[in-house]
Amino acid sequence: MDEKIDIAIEYYSKQGQDILDKVNSVSNLTADELITYGEEMAIIEYKLTALEVAKEN
Repeated sequence: MDEKIDIAIEYYSKQGQDILDKVNSVSNLTADELITYGEEMAIIEYKLTALEVAKEN
């Protein structure tokens, strides 16, 4: 089970890094785009936190 959790953590970490790379590579993002990326990051961070808690238990 830990292996599946590790794979999921790796996947969501990559997704989060991809979003950060997108945001950092574009200098003319609109407020709506920033909000959308922020919402996506919040979801990813929530999933990562849940996975890490599951891994500890």
